[in-house]
Amino acid sequence: MKFVLLKSHGGDYLVIAQNVAWLRAHENGQTKIGIIGSEPIQVAGTIEEVAAAILAG
Repeated sequence: MKFVLLKSHGGDYLVIAQNVAWLRAHENGQTKIGIIGSEPIQVAGTIEEVAAAILAG
């Protein structure tokens, strides 16, 4: 199981990379992340930045 640290304006998240289902651009340079079995979360960064963090993690 691989955890990835993703920054958010309200606090940081440790997300299991395999549980990410989708990414969607959101307002103010943020990205919404769909998590399998959970509600979407909103993190700081563009889709490209978040995808790179997940893949590099």
